[in-house]
Amino acid sequence: MKIILTQEVSGLGAPGDIVEVKDGYGRNYLLPQGFAIAWTKGAEKQVTVIKRAREVREIRDLGHANEVKTQIEGLKVNLKARAGDGGRLFGSVTPAEIVDAVKAAGGPSLDRRRLELPGHIKALGSYPVSIKLHPEVTAKFDLNVVKG
Repeated sequence: MKIILTQEVSGLGAPGDIVEVKDGYGRNYLLPQGFAIAWTKGAEKQVTVIKRAREVREIRDLGHANEVKTQIEGLKVNLKARAGDGGRLFGSVTPAEIVDAVKAAGGPSLDRRRLELPGHIKALGSYPVSIKLHPEVTAKFDLNVVKG
């Protein structure tokens, strides 16, 4: 089955890539989840629009990724969250909240889908978070979850 990816799928490709996958994987997972659209000649024309949008958001090259990495690793990222008496959060910290906290700390805008969390963050404290900026560059920083 030939499909066009609309989002990044690890091990398969990036948005705008035309890939060949097994019928069941495409029909039962990629298409219903919105990760891909079926390939047609008309849809192939949309690939240029998807790729143009990706180029605007994406880190330009390895040098730019290293600049962003040094900028992120120099930040002190604090995230205020509602918590109970024992330090347990009401809910958990989401990747979108972490991206907003990085931006509030003076960092660049990041893609929440590229964050790698150590698991569910459900308590106050300091957590190591990494973000994949480029296939060869991963930035790491500490996220301090404080009562707020």
